[in-house]
Amino acid sequence: MQAPITALWAGLLGLLMLALAIQVVRTRVSQKVGFGDGGNPLMQQRIRVHGNFIEYVPMVLLLMLVLEIDGTSPGVLHALGGGLFAARLLHAFGLGSSVGTTPGRFGGTVLTWLVLLFASGLALYSFLSRT
Repeated sequence: MQAPITALWAGLLGLLMLALAIQVVRTRVSQKVGFGDGGNPLMQQRIRVHGNFIEYVPMVLLLMLVLEIDGTSPGVLHALGGGLFAARLLHAFGLGSSVGTTPGRFGGTVLTWLVLLFASGLALYSFLSRT
C-alpha cells in the first residue's frame, strides 16, 4: 500500500523539523551552551519550539497514514497535512518571537489541536464503521 499524501506532508514537516533543530544548534553555539539549556532563556525558548513540534507532529502523521490506508479522501488528507504544517509554522514563529502568549503561538496551538481532534475522530469513525 502506498501513502503518497502522507509522504508529502511528512517530507515537508521533516524539513520544518530540521529547520527548528538547526535553530537549536545555532543558538547552542552562539550562546556557548554545550548541554541542556544552561539556564539561558533564549536556549530554553528554542528547545521548547523544537520540542513542542516533536510532541505533536508524529501522532498526527501516524493518524494521517492510517486514514490514507483506510481510503480517506485526498482532500481531507491534504487539509489535515496543510493545517498541521500551517499550525506548526504559526506556533514556531509565535513562540520563537516571545515566550509569552502571542497570536501565532495561540493560533498554532489551537489549529494543531483541531487537526489532532479531527484526525483522531476520523480514525475512530473509520474503526467503528468497520466493526
